[in-house]
Amino acid sequence: MSFTEQAIIFPCAVENLLGIVAVPEQSKSTGVLIIVGGPQVRVGSHRQFLLLSRSLAEAGYPVMRFDTRGMGDSTGELHDFEAINKDIAAAIDAFQTNHPSVERIVLWGLCDAVSASLLYWDATADPRIEGLVLLNPWVRSEATLARTQIKHYYGQRLLQAEFWRKFLSGNLGVGKALVDLLGNLKKSRQQTNQANKTETQPFQERMLRTMQGFAGPVLILLSGNDYTAKEFLETVDKDKAWRSVLQRANITQTTLPEADHTFSSAEWRARVEEITRQWLDKKAEQ
Repeated sequence: MSFTEQAIIFPCAVENLLGIVAVPEQSKSTGVLIIVGGPQVRVGSHRQFLLLSRSLAEAGYPVMRFDTRGMGDSTGELHDFEAINKDIAAAIDAFQTNHPSVERIVLWGLCDAVSASLLYWDATADPRIEGLVLLNPWVRSEATLARTQIKHYYGQRLLQAEFWRKFLSGNLGVGKALVDLLGNLKKSRQQTNQANKTETQPFQERMLRTMQGFAGPVLILLSGNDYTAKEFLETVDKDKAWRSVLQRANITQTTLPEADHTFSSAEWRARVEEITRQWLDKKAEQ
């Protein structure tokens, strides 16, 4: 299906944001808003967001991608993923204002853009959000990073002959690495205990709360060769609440075993596009 691309400028607080909307000739009523993780612009790594938006538009889905405050062609100071609720709300408003045929919104995000999407819904329960597409969710803490390094990095290194050659020759420097790692684990426990004494919930807990409360369809897409995805799986493995939420009927989980964090090959990007498109089509049939 043919489509057109349109640049729009829209307000967010006292700043102006720039977005690109891909509009199919015959649009479906569900639009996809690509949330960009930071610091990154609307094109995406390896042009992934641009290519994804065009692929989905060819399938009939209107798609909008945009620069948050302080990035790309948008004005203002840079905000991290925990502080872009206003940006997301402004983008949804602009998307629907410029294209009234878009009645419902699916949020699509990679890495900390997943976190931003879930934090947005936790804060707003925006009824316009119909579904979520979450790639390699960012749930990092010092504890998850340390556990992942021990399990997936050091565990693999112990099986490598080169590791033992360096170890026996004294050229590895493994002592300092282990000291740093154990220090991180100790520090993470201290931070966890301190966080439990405060009223402010860590962003990971707010992400979980959205996953527990959001009733619409959710697609989780993971890369098999990515530490961020492995940290997410470690979190799920260690937390009963996360394990329980991923068993909900509205959640679909898929893994691309060889893919890296940003799906850097054309093959992996094409698979992401295909999986997203198929999930959207299936959702529309329900």
